[in-house]
Amino acid sequence: MSSEVLDKMLQLITAAFGLVAALAWNDAIQTLFGAVFGTQGNLAAKFFYAVVVTVVMVIATVRLGRLAERVRKGEEEESTSP
Repeated sequence: MSSEVLDKMLQLITAAFGLVAALAWNDAIQTLFGAVFGTQGNLAAKFFYAVVVTVVMVIATVRLGRLAERVRKGEEEESTSP
């Protein structure tokens, strides 16, 4: 098996586990919001939940992008230094 195929399989498996984890967190957070807001505010709670999750994901994505950039710069500096 070539390393390219192995790398792709690893990416797909990681993405699949990420999806399973995301669905588990989604259910847990929806249950929490249901407990806090009850069934009367169900529509408002869902919109609030969607906004909160979106904001958290944007912040996490930006931070992870910055971290990845720092790691790349550190690897470039290590590879260019004698």
